[in-house]
Amino acid sequence: MRVLIIKLTSMGDLMHALPAITDAARAISDIEFDWVVDQAFADVPLWHPNVKHLIKTAHRQWRKQPISAWKDGRLPNFYKQLNAQDYDAVIDLQSNLKSAVVSWLCKSNVSGLDKSCVREKPAHWAYKYRYTVNTNQHSIEKMRELMAQALNYSLPDMPADYGVDLSLYPLPKLDIKLPDNYLLFVHNASWLTKLWPVSSWQDLIEKAVASGYSVLLPCGNDEEYQRAQQIASANPQAHALPRLSLNEMAAITHNATGAVCSDTGLAHLAAVAGIPSVTLYGATNPKRIGTYGKNQQHIISDLLQQSLVNAKQGEPIGMENITVEQVWDRLKSLLPAK
Repeated sequence: MRVLIIKLTSMGDLMHALPAITDAARAISDIEFDWVVDQAFADVPLWHPNVKHLIKTAHRQWRKQPISAWKDGRLPNFYKQLNAQDYDAVIDLQSNLKSAVVSWLCKSNVSGLDKSCVREKPAHWAYKYRYTVNTNQHSIEKMRELMAQALNYSLPDMPADYGVDLSLYPLPKLDIKLPDNYLLFVHNASWLTKLWPVSSWQDLIEKAVASGYSVLLPCGNDEEYQRAQQIASANPQAHALPRLSLNEMAAITHNATGAVCSDTGLAHLAAVAGIPSVTLYGATNPKRIGTYGKNQQHIISDLLQQSLVNAKQGEPIGMENITVEQVWDRLKSLLPAK
């Protein structure tokens, strides 16, 4: 059985789709998947052994330059790849307007969520087959439910399984020798309201080093690298990593003893790896899109807690009231005894 998945972005959302692939592979022995994905995150789908082929998009570029993308053949080539195979099923796991455009371009009949469940209306118009799922659950469980309905198998009564083996990916060659026992501190995030203060990260490093750990700080761009260097300056056992590919970060994360993360894509990678992790939330509600799986803990800003009570999400939320002691005590409770 050959199935096409449409799930373009973002990093964490792509990882959230992996357990649905695992469920389907257990239910249907001969199933294989192709996947339409943004080229920036193309490493992620291929972590799963049942994903065989990618169709890459560059929709951010195409949206800015639609005429040139058509004239130079990028859009026609994408359309040709999208419709090159006769699929037994096509499933849009993203269910927003971006993915609905891709679904609309697909000649095959597409399955997706109905109008009461889609993330953005009127995305449901792009789907031949429309399904209702429980929207008051985590994103991972919603996709597992949609996949089971679209492919007509019973949703397994078992925890979500990402189904990947990150040990397959080699560690990157770095200017430093990787420590034997290190923690990953994911300090970066796309929103200012998700950033924990530099001084807090530095104080957390001191606690980690005093307990016998080294610390690695990843980055995704030059600005984040400079921030990582600033944080790492607190102690010689802390190291700012250069920008790495997702496969390289998968290897780094798999080999880490534990992690403390801002609310960003690499936090979900720690969940995929199953390492002990504490993720800090100050601008979003982790109930539906937070890190998910074994060894995962959340610390939620008191200000976010209050905003949830008052239903005022979307207002600026601070992170300063999450203390270093809270974070270290929570992480320490998860780490293996030395």
